[in-house]
Amino acid sequence: MPKGRPRQFDIDQALDAALLLFWRHGYEGTSMAALTKAMGINVPSLYAAFGNKESLFKKALDRYLQNPASYLPKALEEPTARCAVEKLFQGAINMVMNPRHPDGCLLVQGALASSPAAASIRKELSLRRKAAEAAVRRRFERAVAEGDLPANVKAANLARYVLTVLWGLSVQAAGGASRTQLKEVVQLALRCWPERV
Repeated sequence: MPKGRPRQFDIDQALDAALLLFWRHGYEGTSMAALTKAMGINVPSLYAAFGNKESLFKKALDRYLQNPASYLPKALEEPTARCAVEKLFQGAINMVMNPRHPDGCLLVQGALASSPAAASIRKELSLRRKAAEAAVRRRFERAVAEGDLPANVKAANLARYVLTVLWGLSVQAAGGASRTQLKEVVQLALRCWPERV
């Protein structure tokens, strides 16, 4: 069976270029023409390597979670829940204030303004946000079981609160908030931390 022509582009570089475009302009704000230009490939090559635009977006989301947003699973490895949350907030601030990254969080802003045609993208982003919240909830459940958090703490509520603040940081950063202002928000949020008696 004859082999196809070998790829003339670096898959990882092309995916990084797509990620930056989706992150900067959202799913619907990123055209196929802009994608192919940034990725340095033509439309048939894009489809052959990544499938359609939606599947490319999902691969870009995977890349986002493995690289810029990888601070989340790393933070959850901290020895206490409080340290985990502090690292989580620190990681989020570092990511959104990185001048090499577009503003905000791709999971939050990727489909905020979108038509009904992008319903599957909104659903995908929602599922990814829920997965992040579930990971934080499980970490807090462990902390309650270990006595690191008070027994009366509802892990699901605390996880929802932490993720609301976390994603709010990205919205604030996209709106021009400074690193100092984001740190002040974190300090206020941590004042609500449930302490053991």
